[in-house]
Amino acid sequence: MPLFRRDAARREATPLDGVDTVLADLDGVVYAGAGAIPYAVESLNRARSGARIGYITNNASRTDASVAAHLSELGLPTRPDEIVTSPQAAVRLLAERVAPGATILVVGGDGLIDELTKAGFAVTRSADDAPAAVVQGFAPEVDWKQLAEAAFALQTPEDEGGIPWIATNTDWTIPQSRGIAPGNGTLVSAVHTAVGRLATVAGKPETPIFEEAVARFDATSPLFLGDRLDTDIAGASRAGMRSVLVLTGIDRPKHVLAAPAGSRPDYILADLRGLFQPYPTVVTDGDRVTVGSSTVRVDGAHIVIERAGDQLDLLRAGARAIWDSGRAIFGFRVPEQLYADPFRSR
Repeated sequence: MPLFRRDAARREATPLDGVDTVLADLDGVVYAGAGAIPYAVESLNRARSGARIGYITNNASRTDASVAAHLSELGLPTRPDEIVTSPQAAVRLLAERVAPGATILVVGGDGLIDELTKAGFAVTRSADDAPAAVVQGFAPEVDWKQLAEAAFALQTPEDEGGIPWIATNTDWTIPQSRGIAPGNGTLVSAVHTAVGRLATVAGKPETPIFEEAVARFDATSPLFLGDRLDTDIAGASRAGMRSVLVLTGIDRPKHVLAAPAGSRPDYILADLRGLFQPYPTVVTDGDRVTVGSSTVRVDGAHIVIERAGDQLDLLRAGARAIWDSGRAIFGFRVPEQLYADPFRSR
């Protein structure tokens, strides 16, 4: 189902129509820090009446059991097996590259250690223990010492006989209750700067974590909910899933307008209540795009707002106009009204 359907005569479907499994990111979609994002809990509980619900997270700092407990405390009854984590994806990659029971140097927290231990690997924090690989994931307690031990273990490139380096994810940022904080990508980059090597990435936007989710939930028509274009939406696209970008987390309207091919969502929502609302059709007339109450036109190097209407419809129309032009956003003069951002506070 495309982002905007051209058949205006048909009933406007909701994003949930035809969906058998809803797969949701957590940070920025369900919660920010410890607290739930407005409307997320009630919306996901409502969606459960018509679809299976699962969660996919790149955050490697906690176990699947602790994440499930957190969601249950927020009012979303959840089992550990309904959580698909980047450490789980990392362990599957690791099992293809090292011997069973091998010693693995861990940079990260309980979520990563728990999955490695369950898979039968030995865990160390020291490069002096001759680890067979380094696995790196986010945890608030990761410090210089852990990063340095990883660098010591990764001095030799893998193609010259060095050991594998697997990162659970490379999200640059992570939403917290006080704002946006550095994510695992910044920590992986620190090690990369020291050793001049690139990590193999297990989580979003790579496909293994999505493939595990589809298999675990036996999904035939999944819908993925995310807040990041570069990981959530790009990963869902690579995995062949329809996707929702919800404007409650990292990426903002200006990022939507600039989204490259392969990172463009099927739906853009202000918050998860939009899952149940008819999604507006698109009417395209040459370089003019109308979505709901808003009309945007491409005029040479200018994006012209002919009718502002609802701000969310305006963003949808502007995005479609720019995306369909085949030109990058820096080739246009874009009015500030098009990327106004009243959504974060909702």
